[in-house]
Amino acid sequence: MNSFTDNFTINGITLTAQPICRQGEVLTPDALAFVAKLHRATAERRQELLQGRRARRAQIAKGQDPRFLSETESVRNDPNWRVAPPAPGLEDRRVEITGPVDKKMTINALNSGAKVWLADMEDSSTPSWRNVIQGQLNLTDALERRIDFTSPEGKEYTLRPAGELPTIVVRPRGWHLPEKHMLIDGEPIAGGIVDFGLYFFHNARRLLAQGKGPYFYLPKIENHLEARLWNDIFILAQDLLGIPQGTIRATVLIETITASFEMEEILYELRDHASGLNAGRWDYIFSMIKNFRTRGPRFVLPDRGQVTMTAPFMRAYTEQLVRACHKRGAMAIGGMAAAVPNRKDQEANAIAFEKVRADKTREANDGFDGSWVAHPDLVPVCREVFDGVLGGRPNQLDRLREDVIPDDRALLDIAATTGTITEQGIRNNIEVGIRYIESWLRGNGAVAIHNLMEDAATAEISRSQLWQWIYSHAITDHGEIITREWVEELLDEEFLRLERFEGDRFADARDIFEEVTLADKFPTFLTLPAYARFLHEARDGSEEPVEDAELVAA
Repeated sequence: MNSFTDNFTINGITLTAQPICRQGEVLTPDALAFVAKLHRATAERRQELLQGRRARRAQIAKGQDPRFLSETESVRNDPNWRVAPPAPGLEDRRVEITGPVDKKMTINALNSGAKVWLADMEDSSTPSWRNVIQGQLNLTDALERRIDFTSPEGKEYTLRPAGELPTIVVRPRGWHLPEKHMLIDGEPIAGGIVDFGLYFFHNARRLLAQGKGPYFYLPKIENHLEARLWNDIFILAQDLLGIPQGTIRATVLIETITASFEMEEILYELRDHASGLNAGRWDYIFSMIKNFRTRGPRFVLPDRGQVTMTAPFMRAYTEQLVRACHKRGAMAIGGMAAAVPNRKDQEANAIAFEKVRADKTREANDGFDGSWVAHPDLVPVCREVFDGVLGGRPNQLDRLREDVIPDDRALLDIAATTGTITEQGIRNNIEVGIRYIESWLRGNGAVAIHNLMEDAATAEISRSQLWQWIYSHAITDHGEIITREWVEELLDEEFLRLERFEGDRFADARDIFEEVTLADKFPTFLTLPAYARFLHEARDGSEEPVEDAELVAA
């Protein structure tokens, strides 16, 4: 399998990318057959759910605000059901580190002292074929303790003793992202099924033998029916490998505005496999902008940097999340503080640490059981804050937050957000958007810019804000109306300021950024045209039109 140059097909499964080293260890015939069974059992439902997303967005665009669902009221009102108890290795989640599954990050995350590592195949990972396969190899190598890394400077990275390593929780890609390098019966498979299926097939028994289990973070879910689809995949996967039902555990990211109205229902659908919810704050803000982008001034937010977790709509979202989780025995995990330490700038470092400390203190006091950081230097800060609140307890599931009243209108109270739109905010969105996409195109989906960790979610905020400001004719703090022409002028200026280097992808990045920011029709995700145009290896020389990818992905 490691030597084919044309499309390679076995049992209806076609691999279209140039193979990479050790690919045969991951793409064994049995593993491919397993993934194909998961795909064939669920592909039609996935497409129906993606079309449902389009319909829901159209309703919102026409003025229909989301509300708590009347048809699931019995689930919310039933006081008796609970999710499964915490699984081995997930009883204490006070500090979780996130990051892609490249070799260096794998070792650094596992050596960080965190309780959990979110091994990310989604927003902080560019889904090139090399990254997809190499990430699977790195995870298995880490579990087998055969992973090491030497930097170009000669620094050696090796794993700490097994008892000191965090629990691994893998985040597969969302439902919208296809894997065009693996076709089943001629159709691209869902990237999420590739990521979940290969990791589960190769490592589920290995993890159980080590006293833990196959655990996952589920991204971009928009409603409880999408959670039901994941639950059915879990049931099928466990049956196919003869692993007891309930072995898999999933934490769902509440990072879309529609999902925030169905938090208890999402837990209910996954209840035998559920371990908690996470406040995925950056994608949540992006989802808010995307869904309400044409609804006028009531839904226009100020500069990205001014939208904090203390905004009323964000407070409502996080407090209702803690209440929903603890009511049902599930963990509530806080969001990622984007601040990144700068070891070369002590003053900036002190500011970053203080911001993170304040963010984590608020979450711990609100009842969260743990939270995310993006850099190993921030693990001690987060741990110290949660140690102070938890003491010797592993979590605070007993803190029910019955003082929080579920309020669907508070979730949409955007207008109460204070702040302004500034020219600098526009420029910052342009710079960050282009610099992030450029890094993504070179294979790095997590990049520090201005001492903030940027991933696909924060880049989405940057470009969607610009689109909405142009559409809404928003006005800056100096009274200037934001027009497409002005944004184009600023884009030219910011592009000229970028520090170029040999082999950079800034020209391609600018093309993508302009397409997803300045187009009359709003593209649902910036990663879709970027993937279709620059990451998909079309072995026959053809390329699927981006419009088709948009329609399929919804």
